[in-house]
Amino acid sequence: MTEIDNKEYYQIGEVSKRLGITPRTIRYYEELGLLDPPLRIEKGIRFYSDEDIKRIKFILKLKDLGLTLKEMMELADIYNQHKQPINILPKLVEILDKHLEKIDEKMSRLASLRRDIVDYRKKIVSMLENKY
Repeated sequence: MTEIDNKEYYQIGEVSKRLGITPRTIRYYEELGLLDPPLRIEKGIRFYSDEDIKRIKFILKLKDLGLTLKEMMELADIYNQHKQPINILPKLVEILDKHLEKIDEKMSRLASLRRDIVDYRKKIVSMLENKY
């Protein structure tokens, strides 16, 4: 940790270890515009604030929820236009609703597949029992 202008900053290696991701992942999120460019000082060393770390955690949470990079970039565009996290919430709810629909469809297909497997297994077991 480094203090600059009475604010705590962390180098990319510290942030990556703290969050369990690689420095390359952090740089990639910057390239995509999911993160604002970090503070850079001597020799271009990147420094991240607590606010930057919160944003990376938010990106990781969105990733865990199944959002695509494209969807995350849409949210970042909305955020960058208004600089208020509250402004992304309607779009985030829309995206999450679409994901819930996909999950529900997938669960329905998997339940149907499970029933088919159970039925097929019963037929096979019955054939085996009748054979012996």
